[in-house]
Parts: sequence; C-alpha cells; structure tokens
Amino acid sequence: MVKQHRKPHRFKKRKPIYRNRFFWLGLLILIFLFSTFYLLFFSKIFQVKEINIAGLQQVSEEQLNLLGEGKLENKILFFPTRSIFLVNLNKIREDILKKFPQIGKINFKRKFPDTLEILIEEKKPVAIFCQAHLSFTPENFGGQADECFLLDNTGIIFEQTDQKEGFPKIIGGEPIEPLTLGKKIVEKDYLESILEFQRELGENLKIDVKEFILGEGKLTALTFEGWQIYFDLTGNISEQILNLDLVLKEKISPENRGNLQYIDLRFGNRVYFKYK
Repeated sequence: MVKQHRKPHRFKKRKPIYRNRFFWLGLLILIFLFSTFYLLFFSKIFQVKEINIAGLQQVSEEQLNLLGEGKLENKILFFPTRSIFLVNLNKIREDILKKFPQIGKINFKRKFPDTLEILIEEKKPVAIFCQAHLSFTPENFGGQADECFLLDNTGIIFEQTDQKEGFPKIIGGEPIEPLTLGKKIVEKDYLESILEFQRELGENLKIDVKEFILGEGKLTALTFEGWQIYFDLTGNISEQILNLDLVLKEKISPENRGNLQYIDLRFGNRVYFKYK
C-alpha cells in the first residue's frame, strides 16, 4: 500500500496593521475631518464675538442684546458653541420681529471669522389708528378715542403715540378689545383705499379731512369744515370722488357748505346730502 504524502500547508504571515498603508490613509482622513470639524464649530477663531447693527432708531442695541440673551448659542452633542456657521439666522429674525413690532425687515451678513452684521429696517407709519371710546358713536365722533397707535402700510399697529397730526387719522368704528402691538387692525385693501381718498380729497378737491371713522364697508370722513362724507370702501374711488366734485359744484354753493351735515356717496351716481 502506497502512502500519500500531503504537502504541508503554509500560512502567510500577516503584516501588522500599522504597516498597512490604508490604515494610515484612513487615520489621516479621520484626523483631517475631526480637525476641520473642531476648527469650524468649536475653535475660538469662528466663535461669534461681535455683532454690528445698523438702521436702529426706535429700538436700541441694548434692547436687542443678542449676545446676552444667548440667541447665538447652539449645541453639538451637548457641547455649546457659538460658531458663526451654525447661527440660526431665521430663528433670530423670527424672535426679533415678534418682540419688536417696530421692526419691519432684517438682513444678516456673516463677516468671517467672528462678526455678524445685522441691517435693521424699521417700519414707517402711514397713518394713525385710534381706539374708539366706549361712548363713541358716528354722530358724536371727533376726538373720541382712548389710545392711538402708529399704523404701517399693511394695517398693523406697531407703536403707541400721542401724535395727532402729520398722518391720516383713523378711528375704529366700534369699541374693540384691548389692542396689542403687532396686531392687524385695518385690512390692507381698506387702508390703501383710505389713503387714496385722503390724497384725492386734499390734492384735487382741496378738502382737508380731520379724521376718518372706519365702519363695516363704510368710511366716514370728517372735514375741518364740520361736515361729513360717506364713502363705500368697496366701491370705485375715482367715481366717488368725481360724484363728490360734481355735487359740490352743481348743487351745493360755497356759502351753504358750512351748513352741510353730510354727503353720501355710497349709492353709485345717486348722491344724497343733508343740511343741518
């Protein structure tokens, strides 16, 4: 019987892992990634240290106090950071606009390595809105208001004011709930119509309006001469102004205007007027 001899199995000796070039390549990549991560998010170089704010008039930098209120703080795995790359600008914008109704727009700019620039655009008033007094009625209106506020071009009140001149004055038609800054009081379309009536009356008809009373689809204008004009807020502005001009020229003499109680323009070409 012939015995078969197997060749002995040879085991290839493995190289130590530290002698593997892929090990060192991977390690270098990890070190690079970790270093970059640390540099961008935790190193002092890119931590926000300064905030430059421009455009403030009514609001002060101390009131914003972004650094003191921790609005720049973020966390990565429970580690706090103020990295300029991680600042949540949308959240900051939202918080500022909510807290300060006087501010209309905010633009941010990251100025590397550690400065945040903020450009504030504060709201500009287009009218004054006054809260109707509890005893207020359309018949006795004229100064019957408790509180007055600056109104922006979207119909939102943003600052309480004692100012009574310089802007069209609008009085709420009915006593309403307590007002809070940032609340929409007048619909934008209605406000645009009121401002248009104000311009047309002043520039074309030379009629100065002391104040407006805003009702349900109805706008009442009190002139400095003491008589009132009733407008349809949903109607054609040009036609109502034209009808007013015609009735003043053809049916109401300048001598009798002082005796007028009202002119009603809410029914198309049918214009009604009444003397006191």
